[in-house]
Amino acid sequence: MAEPLTPDLATEPEVPVRQASSAEAGHVGADSKEPAPPPVSKYRPLRTAGRIAALLVKRALLLVLLLVLVFVTVDLLPGDAASATSERGESAADLAQRRALLGLDRPVLQRCWDWLTGLPTGDLGMSARGVPVRELVAGPFPNTLLLGGLALLLTATIALALGCWAALRPDSTLDRAISGSATAVLALPEFVVAVALVAVLSLWAGWLPAVTLAGADGGPASWDMLILPVLALTIPQAGWNVRIVRAALADEAREPHVEAAVLDGLPPHRILLRHVLPGALPAIVTGLATSTGILLGGAVVVETVFNYPGVGSVLASAVADRDTPLIAGVTALAGVVITVMLLIADLVRDAMSGGRR
Repeated sequence: MAEPLTPDLATEPEVPVRQASSAEAGHVGADSKEPAPPPVSKYRPLRTAGRIAALLVKRALLLVLLLVLVFVTVDLLPGDAASATSERGESAADLAQRRALLGLDRPVLQRCWDWLTGLPTGDLGMSARGVPVRELVAGPFPNTLLLGGLALLLTATIALALGCWAALRPDSTLDRAISGSATAVLALPEFVVAVALVAVLSLWAGWLPAVTLAGADGGPASWDMLILPVLALTIPQAGWNVRIVRAALADEAREPHVEAAVLDGLPPHRILLRHVLPGALPAIVTGLATSTGILLGGAVVVETVFNYPGVGSVLASAVADRDTPLIAGVTALAGVVITVMLLIADLVRDAMSGGRR
């Protein structure tokens, strides 16, 4: 049988409880009452909406600051979009005309402001090669979202399963093995995991394709081409989130209501599912939401290794072309996805804290 979540409490000797006399019982029943829970304020939904609005404004400002840094950083790189996309044999006059056409003769902050003012209407600007940025990312970005979404789902499943399994046997060999393995795995970069998976599962075993071929719709030609990229993204993030789940469950297991459930003799799995896991969910969801940004960043590397048709190749060519609008467009889309995931984590945290009041 599994050990209890807090074994130190289970070994404490029972303290005999003195039965109250009938007079004492009558006095207690007449003069004392159980304090009623505080009523839920009718203004709480308004406060929650205001807090969420403030968070959205804060994160929108951070995203704008990040996009300004993207413009400035690309402008500091040697060369510019006009020279990077020029044809062989173009004269200096042709390059000057191209720079004027791309707006490179204007200050970088002015170009940045013009680009930012188009974002509310969904205009991501024009790339250095004269193609709207929205058209360039319309196909690859959903493929990246599919890759990252599958990796996030698999990460959550593995983290919850291993974290809960370790929490049922605290300080056991299994608990130490899971925690140690998670620490070792989270230190591995995505490209190292990707190369190892290709070497073992593709080149040596021959079970899975080593590269991804695009189908007629622009996505992967078959589902098995998703397995290795998803695993390469999942393994490091699963290790990190296992540690988060285990720590959140351990903190929640010290709460008085959990200790009371242990003393009542409830089965460990019931204590975990009904008393520990609900209180640990805000920290777990926050960890998974934070993993979204890391997964999208790691997807760029993984897509390059597996030739996956996502924004990785688009971003690589944009950096080579010094294509600031395209780089900023990909950054803005990724920022929106990360903001939505963090907002979901905030809503879960608010709902769980409200349920405890």
